Amino acid sequence: MRRILPALALALAAPPGAAAAQAPPAPSVHLEYEEETLPNGLRVIYHVDRSAPVAATVLWYDVASKHEQPGRTGFAHLFEHLMLFTGSRNAPEGRHFALLEAVGSRTGTDINGTTSWDRTNYFQQVPAHALELALWLEADRMATLDEALSETKLVNQREVVKNERRQSNDNQPYGRWVERMLANLYPPEHPYHHPVIGYMQDLENGSVEDVRAFFRTYYVPNNAVLAIAGDIDVPRTREMVRRYFGGIPRGAEPPPVRAVPLPPRLGEARREVIQDPNAPSPAVYVGYRVPGARDPRAPAVALLADLLATGRSSPLYQSMVRGRQAATTVFSFNFGLVEDADMLVVGAIGRPGASADSLEAALLTELDGIAARIDAQELQRAQAAKGFTLVNQLQTMGGFGGRGDVLAQGAVLHGNAGWINGWLPALSAVTVEDLQSLVRERLTPDNRAVLVFVPAPRTEEAQ
Repeated sequence: MRRILPALALALAAPPGAAAAQAPPAPSVHLEYEEETLPNGLRVIYHVDRSAPVAATVLWYDVASKHEQPGRTGFAHLFEHLMLFTGSRNAPEGRHFALLEAVGSRTGTDINGTTSWDRTNYFQQVPAHALELALWLEADRMATLDEALSETKLVNQREVVKNERRQSNDNQPYGRWVERMLANLYPPEHPYHHPVIGYMQDLENGSVEDVRAFFRTYYVPNNAVLAIAGDIDVPRTREMVRRYFGGIPRGAEPPPVRAVPLPPRLGEARREVIQDPNAPSPAVYVGYRVPGARDPRAPAVALLADLLATGRSSPLYQSMVRGRQAATTVFSFNFGLVEDADMLVVGAIGRPGASADSLEAALLTELDGIAARIDAQELQRAQAAKGFTLVNQLQTMGGFGGRGDVLAQGAVLHGNAGWINGWLPALSAVTVEDLQSLVRERLTPDNRAVLVFVPAPRTEEAQ
């Protein structure tokens, strides 16, 4: 199996300034793997790396906020909490974490779960000798978590999620931007219209039976991908997988995501002013509909999102922070959403006491002329940054963004576990003309939603 780190060293060997004359060798990624599908529909991926005595399991379920129905928002994220903390038949509440911590794993880094608009995942990284324990625990909660559910546990985790929403959304400066941007870029019937964390009222209304039904619908082996990476013996690991997961019954096929035809462009400019008692200074967020992660133009979207405002040499940092001195911070990123259209967001935070209208006008002026400021040097910088980030994250077997995670990502979202092996070549193939074409097609006034945050006095309720 090819080692990844030396390839990265080649990419970083060129001296400063050399990129403008000649692009450095691109880093390469090649993850070798084996895969199989059990009779119950569980897809399993095996990746061997014996460089350290570590093994990881990453379990992706093809369920996320996009599968939720109106009035039931936030269920996928709430269920992630229940899956992590409820317990199961043979590992009651708290026992799952205690057993893994006893062999050296750390909660939060080695053991955790996440939910997005497109998937839910759970990961465990353990010493290689403890792999069987990790597999047994993961299989037990897939098979029996519904037996451990109770009204008390649901109420407890619902309160945790509500508090998480208050801390990360309601009481944070500019914390409502995700919710409002989704509402502006996607129509109410679209699966991306609502935030992953859901709405408070929907969280309140969920019952234990609703949660059990959600589990039985989506948490079935034929709706999951299990990736196992690290210092493993594949034949022995196959035996363990079949022993612990093979007897879990196949479920009914889960319902598909709602099909909502979505034009590639909004067709109009949208603008919303938000009075924010938590904001110390004005801020402007500009969102665009762009091609989704399954689109051939996804590499160009990812590079454009990095290029616009990431780093001191980026066009928007140079113009908004250094030139106009209208902002203290600029940022740009995309979400990598797969259904219909992704979301690319560009923003700026102004100086305390500055005019929100002036900040908005400056940012929109810069965006309207941004195509002409995209050049080969900035493109190469963005390509190198993407390569460095990917190669760095793939030094770990488990966890968010580790090798097991990206293999499962490929299987669930792209229908190809080895999808990641083609990502860097796809990024390297993007040209300046590709980016300029994307800007002229999608970063237009009739395809943007603008959120303007204005500092407001704190009310008694906000305090």
